[in-house]
Amino acid sequence: MNFLLSGLSGSSPVLLAFIATLFTWFVTLLGSAVVFFKKDMSRKVLDASLGFAAGIMISASFWSLLLPSVEMARGMQGIPVWFPPVLGFVVGGVFLRLIDFLTPHLHLFLPEEKKEGVIRAGLKKTTLLILAITIHNFPEGLAVGVAFGAVGKGNEEALLGAFALALGIGIQNFPEGMAVSLPLRREGLSPLKSFFFGQLSAVVEPLGGILGAWLVSVFHYLLPYALSFAAGAMIFVVVEELVPESQAGDHSDIATMGVILGFALMMLLDVAFS
Repeated sequence: MNFLLSGLSGSSPVLLAFIATLFTWFVTLLGSAVVFFKKDMSRKVLDASLGFAAGIMISASFWSLLLPSVEMARGMQGIPVWFPPVLGFVVGGVFLRLIDFLTPHLHLFLPEEKKEGVIRAGLKKTTLLILAITIHNFPEGLAVGVAFGAVGKGNEEALLGAFALALGIGIQNFPEGMAVSLPLRREGLSPLKSFFFGQLSAVVEPLGGILGAWLVSVFHYLLPYALSFAAGAMIFVVVEELVPESQAGDHSDIATMGVILGFALMMLLDVAFS
């Protein structure tokens, strides 16, 4: 195991981020493939799954992104410790808000009249649903990319932490894949089209991973800011999308317990691997 980690820690962070985000995309693909076996899912299971995904993202934002950002900021000369994590976090949230404001999309369980985005385009409801999840997935890929970009030469602890983050994001991508493909099936799409569009929503994750790893590899001083930026973007998605959707039905208590379990699982992964 130590030999494997030593070899990987010398690999390109961009390559490692690309491989890791291919894994997170593949898990989304597996979740989307459920549409071949089921046409629908109970709202109770869907709410629990969305809550679980929210818990993982909240936990990852703290343990895998904000906490390392604070630790790195302690070593920066002439800058208050709080400045990089706070600035990056706020800018990340504002950036996602801007994308959310501009891009036409529709959240799960809402009628088409509730579509958002100032760019008015004559898009079908299915396309709007896909865009909503795509907006959601980009920060996940960015977070994984930044985590691998933080892996210095021979830093096996940081490498394990990056793998833990990718694993956590991948786990929560399985129910997300179902949350896209099954509603599309209900909208009348064929199982094959529902599957295709379900996995397509996560294609942006490898793009975000490559971008995040490349930026912090080239501009090392950006690292603490980039980590907290990814955290702010993910928390925006949780509060804007996952929590409201999981609490909108009649199973809010189950969704809340999903958040607790998701948070605990990601905390376990991060603490155990780092």
